Amino acid sequence: MPDNPGLGEQALNKAAEIGISSQLDEVENLDVNVKTDPLKLVQGQVDAVSIEGEGLVMQKDLRVEELEMQTGHVAINPLSAAFGNIELTKPTKATGRVVLTENDINRAFNSEYVRSQMQSQKIHINGQLRTIIPQHVDFRLPGNSKVAISASILLRETNETQQVAFSAVPKVSTNGQTVSLEYIEYGDTQEISPDLTQALIDETSEILNLSNFDLEGMTTLRVKQLEVETGKLTLQAEAYVEQIPSA
Repeated sequence: MPDNPGLGEQALNKAAEIGISSQLDEVENLDVNVKTDPLKLVQGQVDAVSIEGEGLVMQKDLRVEELEMQTGHVAINPLSAAFGNIELTKPTKATGRVVLTENDINRAFNSEYVRSQMQSQKIHINGQLRTIIPQHVDFRLPGNSKVAISASILLRETNETQQVAFSAVPKVSTNGQTVSLEYIEYGDTQEISPDLTQALIDETSEILNLSNFDLEGMTTLRVKQLEVETGKLTLQAEAYVEQIPSA
């Protein structure tokens, strides 16, 4: 007998797909799969919910190559379920996986949001406070668990352009809330300003901060593990889900 989802499951899947899509700027592919049976559904029980997405563009122009999320047993309001909505009656835990490519992170770095963030601060360079205007930031994942950043920065007050380049190793904080860069290496170039380097490090941490991936009703994802490969970065995470967006 084919394993076809029942009408109840199909309605919930579709409602969640619409609800999640409405929070995203772009979606290439999104699939929500609610596992249950009609008897459990009328009792407000769901065995599992899985969410898989590709090419999702979140807030701040941050694109995600892949997003996967999986819950265990979920308690839902059976009345809402009858109308095709997943309304959790109590929060549940979920595990997640986020894949970002080099291009995704470059896109974020060169977005209007990040540019305005960096332009809103003044940086000490050679003992003088300067307004920095990023001309172009090039983010690379060359392998060896490292990230490499090179940037062309215009100093507004003097109209000079400065080049900054360094590599670093991303590390997850002990509370899983942030990703920081450690073991900074400058290679052949000299450090122009510790403050300028720090601004780029902070912006990298901001982009990789999983709070950027929060959907409405899903509390902050906590990073459990970070894997840096050539060309892509994979974050394993856990989330505390209070609500699954639905139509």
